Amino acid sequence: MITPEIIAKHGITPDEYERIREILGRDPNFTELGVFSVMWSEHCSYKNSKLELKKFPTTGPRVLVKAGEENAGVIDIGDGWAIAFKMESHNHPSAVEPFQGAATGVGGIIRDIFTMGARPVFSMNSLRFGDIRGDSAEARTNRRLFAGVVAGISHYGNCIGIPTIGGEVYFDESYAGNPLVNVFCLGVLRHEQIARGGAVGIGNPVFYVGAETGRDGLAGAAFASRELTEESKEDRPAVQVGDPFREKLLLEACLELLASGCVAGIQDMGAAGLTCSTCETASRGGTGVEIDVNLVPKRESGMTPYEILLSESQERMLVIVNKGEEDKVRAIFEKWDLPYAEVGVVNDDGMMRVREGGSVAVEIPARKLADDAPLYSREAAEKKSPLPLDLSAIPEADPLAALPTLLSHPSIASKHWVWRQYDHMVRLGATVLPGSDAAVFVVREANKILAASTDCNAIYCRQDPREGAKIAVAEAARNIACTGAVPLALTDNLNFGNPHKPENFLQLREAVEGMAEACRKFDTPVTGGNVSLYNESPAGAIDPTPTVGMVGIVEDPAHVTTQFFKAPGDAILLLGDPGDELGASHYLLAVHGLKAGPPPRLDYDAELAVQDAVRSLIRAGVVRSAHDCAEGGLAVALAESCMSGQEIFGARVELADGSPRTDVALFNESQSRIVISVRPDDLAAALQLLASRGVPARPIGTTLAEPRLEISAAGKSLAWPLGELRNAWTSAIGNLMGS
Repeated sequence: MITPEIIAKHGITPDEYERIREILGRDPNFTELGVFSVMWSEHCSYKNSKLELKKFPTTGPRVLVKAGEENAGVIDIGDGWAIAFKMESHNHPSAVEPFQGAATGVGGIIRDIFTMGARPVFSMNSLRFGDIRGDSAEARTNRRLFAGVVAGISHYGNCIGIPTIGGEVYFDESYAGNPLVNVFCLGVLRHEQIARGGAVGIGNPVFYVGAETGRDGLAGAAFASRELTEESKEDRPAVQVGDPFREKLLLEACLELLASGCVAGIQDMGAAGLTCSTCETASRGGTGVEIDVNLVPKRESGMTPYEILLSESQERMLVIVNKGEEDKVRAIFEKWDLPYAEVGVVNDDGMMRVREGGSVAVEIPARKLADDAPLYSREAAEKKSPLPLDLSAIPEADPLAALPTLLSHPSIASKHWVWRQYDHMVRLGATVLPGSDAAVFVVREANKILAASTDCNAIYCRQDPREGAKIAVAEAARNIACTGAVPLALTDNLNFGNPHKPENFLQLREAVEGMAEACRKFDTPVTGGNVSLYNESPAGAIDPTPTVGMVGIVEDPAHVTTQFFKAPGDAILLLGDPGDELGASHYLLAVHGLKAGPPPRLDYDAELAVQDAVRSLIRAGVVRSAHDCAEGGLAVALAESCMSGQEIFGARVELADGSPRTDVALFNESQSRIVISVRPDDLAAALQLLASRGVPARPIGTTLAEPRLEISAAGKSLAWPLGELRNAWTSAIGNLMGS
């Protein structure tokens, strides 16, 4: 008997239960209740966010598959080639089982890509953890989560042979107990290779292929749609276990299968497992699908239909096969030594029907289940502007100490400790090593060069979600411009707290509207992504973190540009106004322990002009290095330009006396600024081009052979030995992690 307590435990409200009864014309049985609970969870249905997501621009001349149509969006990159890319989260699983949570997140996003018919060629990630400094129990837990997540990502990516070529890692107290693990993958395909996930062709057989189904990952989608609590360790069965070697076999088998012409439709068994793949393929195809759970390969005995349907065991696919091609399909699966079974058939009644031998365990209209979950527009709190920053109440820190403090802050420090665990050289496509503004990858089969970046400053979003989300898009585009690339499109991962709380829903709405506005300005349609809500621990909600993953294209190999200085004697230029906005800066956080003031304001015209100008300079062949000013401001950008390459080059810089405070001049985070270096002979041409475009720019210094950074600002002459700065920057995370 289904009681109100059982309904509530499944995350179904009384009103939703009545809706289920209306759809079925009866009460659901226990298995059907479980099916509705996962498909109508936030993780699968986006019931609290879908109305907001409709605000994103999703079309454009390059868009071949729109957001929401399939497992991933597809973008044309010319000459008959296309890319499929997407970002997903595995936040809650990684909080309770960091290694497997992160590893299976990587596996899941890779499947989303090859399900589209694309060969995955690289991955990236965006990670957030609590503060790893100190010896408190919380810091030790944060270090354990950090180490486990990085190990899980490296294990899966390295074993399957897909390079992890870039990303970002931030540390902040708001993520203590609720880390964010956002994973990104991109694949390449010809236009004619785009695969679809619809169950089409009445009478076509339905095949299951991949790992046997077990009890791991049970109700993982529902688990990801509620807050983390002190009891969340009991949810370890909701964390899947991954096998990258099995996934490699599945990847190759599926790509061969798609090339064979045998496939009418294909769908990854991701969130909600067999339930999701069955009802979604039927809904997309406008058909029905009937399967028998007794035929499903299982690795554990005694599994019930409820467990089989809700299991999120990894490395599994559902394939709709053209009738008459069954033997060819079986031969491919056997060649790749994969478990498989013919488990069902496509029919014309629009139902998702699940049998257990001779009895019917589930019978639900597929479209109602997959596409008609209730949609909510939650109450939003009243918007309040952040209080202005009162600099008179903030003492000016000693800049000689402040710069190494910033460079050693884990969010700004070199992430070499992370990257050294990733095989970023497999496939030999990473032409820019991790650590520059954006990753750059050569897709040799398509003769194309792609740039990609993940970005979000959550402090900005905490202070002003709309402005912070706009800046996330702008910074991603700026990072891509600094490599010489033109932005094409983006995917996102919207990480927020419980949407039932008005202040959290306001953050979500503001961020979506800000991001949507920026996407239109930068002409970067949203190809898809993920919404991860309920990111809260007992200590409270995370800072709003709408992460952007953007992809661009480089037209000529000669245009590929990196952030570090190349030789002594080059002129250093600052593109954009010097700025004076210190609010919401990492300087305030790292040096003064404050999240205060409004974030910097984004001027679209100024931003677009700076990005277009730096690309024009790169194409003209006059730029030797380009690095955007972001966290830590101009001083951090200069230090990183000096020491992020294999060789260290110093710099002598003189800033105009426009600021009464040195910390404002050095560490403000005003937007639309890029530091470039050019040969002395090219300086006049560079300045002429910038002037012709009306872009504020000025020579600010010269690169040095000596390993020191000298800056004159606000009437002070400052100097730092680069050896000391580099040691603070490169060793900070390794020292904290004990390696």
